[in-house]
This record gives sequence, structure tokens and C-alpha cells, in this order.
Amino acid sequence: MKDLYYKVNLLSDWHCGCGLTSGSDVDLLVIKDENGLPYIPGKTIKGLLKEAAYYMGELSDDKDNWHQLRKDVFGIKTSNDPESNQSESGTCYFSNALLSGTIQNSLKDNEPLKPNLYRQISSTAIDENGLAKKHTLRKIEVVIPLELYGKIAGLHETYLDQILKCFAYVKQLGSHRNRGLGRCIITKWEDNQ
Repeated sequence: MKDLYYKVNLLSDWHCGCGLTSGSDVDLLVIKDENGLPYIPGKTIKGLLKEAAYYMGELSDDKDNWHQLRKDVFGIKTSNDPESNQSESGTCYFSNALLSGTIQNSLKDNEPLKPNLYRQISSTAIDENGLAKKHTLRKIEVVIPLELYGKIAGLHETYLDQILKCFAYVKQLGSHRNRGLGRCIITKWEDNQ
């Protein structure tokens, strides 16, 4: 078992929501840590890679190997009953993807810079005449393109190549992907790079 470190290079604005609003101004806020800095939850990374592993397995001639990876790394549902939540946990832990320590420290010491990490995007529904429909204006908070770093702990070395293929499969993350948000590249990251 070893730890696999990875880098998420966000190529466009992105939004991983926290489920909160800012009241009457912004409808969807970005998830932030205790210092007001954006991050990608580990469960989001895990879900994206699990989905990638599923599709890679469906396209592979070696479905059994991919199924074993999904079972060992991510865990699987153990009951076919749609009402049941019985599952078997995977062996890996997925950390949150965070800004580098250097950037975190510089932003902690310089509060006025933090608002520059975020923007607001507005959208509205348009009727058949090309006019904005009443009461449909929505604003979401997004994060500017950044690099974030995370770790998959407890990964068995036999699954390394498959996980790297899953990294390559993931091209977008977060919400509003169908509107161009969250384009990304996930790669293995060595601390000495």
C-alpha cells in the first residue's frame, strides 16, 4: 500500500458547491475551508474516479480486473435491493484537493487577495421572443482556474496504472460542466517536481 499524490489543474472557472446561498445576491456559493479558501472535496474526486473506472471497465476486454479495482479501491454496493444502503467500503482514503501550502500561507497573511479567487456568473431563462423571463436571474459563485493537490492513501500498487488511466479520463469536475465550467487535467504529482 502506498500514497498516490495528484494535481488537479483547473483550466476554466469551476464550481464545487456547498449548498448555501448568500441571501439575495448569489444563489450558489463555492465550498470553502475554514480560511475561506476553495477546495475540491475528496468525495468528489472519489466519485469522478469511480465513474471513470466503471466506464473504462465497460470498454475493456478485462472487465474483471476493473470490477476488482472498483471493489477494492472505491467500495461497492452489496445489495441489489434499491431500498438498501448496504455496501462494502474500499481500502483507499481520498483527501480533499487543496491549494499548495505556499499559496495557502500567502493568502492567509493577505486577506485582501482572497476575493480575487472568486467571480460571479449570472444566467437567465430566455423566452421564445429572445427576452429574459421574469424572476429567472440566477447568480453562482465560481473559482478562477487554479492548481490543487490531493492524495489517495492506501492504494495498492497493482492498481496504479488503472488509476492513472482514470485520471486521464476525467476532463471536467464540479457543477455546471455542461456550461463549460470545471475543465481540468488530473495527473500524478511527485513532491520533488
